[in-house]
Amino acid sequence: SRVGSVAQVPVAEGKSLQQTVELLTRRLELLGADKQGPFCVDCETYHTAAATMGAQGQTGKLMYVMHNSEYPLSCFALFENGPCLIADANFDVLMVKLKGFFQNAKANKIESRGTRYQYCDFLVKVGTVTMGPSARGIAVEVEYCPCVVANDCWNLLMEFMQSFMGSHAPGVPSVFGTKHDSIYSPADTMVQYMELFNKIRKQQQVPVAGIR
Repeated sequence: SRVGSVAQVPVAEGKSLQQTVELLTRRLELLGADKQGPFCVDCETYHTAAATMGAQGQTGKLMYVMHNSEYPLSCFALFENGPCLIADANFDVLMVKLKGFFQNAKANKIESRGTRYQYCDFLVKVGTVTMGPSARGIAVEVEYCPCVVANDCWNLLMEFMQSFMGSHAPGVPSVFGTKHDSIYSPADTMVQYMELFNKIRKQQQVPVAGIR
């Protein structure tokens, strides 16, 4: 297991989203990071089907089914504010069979794709977050490999993130708060991606016209 941080990086002033991604990856390459090929993290949203909700007025629960190319044999099912279930890849087939209970909000599929880099003991993934046909933001995931307890290596992670993200290096992820000295797991990274994707989804719902 590796301890990781997932954060959104804003588009640089006067630059496009793609140029900002190139800026970040160039900084990594200048540090001496090695390119290791592509990665992808995706997330599909399911909501509880109306038929299962009984009394009217109940709000449906959301469930997020996620995949991470880092863990090709696993599928992650997360409930909002709830547990994260790690299942094998056949879980997707099961979700099709459960369509009477959970409906796929296809328009909400969101993913982060990009290039994976290795620098010493760090793995870095700089991804473009897309929803449907449009690019919505930039996600940077940084993992520190030799460590399994989040609190033991946060300062190291932070220092490294500042070296190429500057002032956009994130604060301590909320999932660290609940971990304290327990072992960090891949599910903790997926929870961070879920929170980031939800934040990016909400950002798009605000009308841009009023912002000066």
